[in-house]
Amino acid sequence: MAEGDPRVLFVMNLVLSGLFATVVIWGLDFIGIVAFTPWNVASFALLVMALTYVVTR
Repeated sequence: MAEGDPRVLFVMNLVLSGLFATVVIWGLDFIGIVAFTPWNVASFALLVMALTYVVTR
């Protein structure tokens, strides 16, 4: 099975994790649990990226 270009996979993971993190943090801000800040979005996106990497390897 071909795995694909790692650079493309990294960018896809970055974009999709960033979008997911933005939606989740926005939702949590909407209900008043977490503030919607770039720091919170970036931190959650990095966490999701790392988790995705570990799960797929």
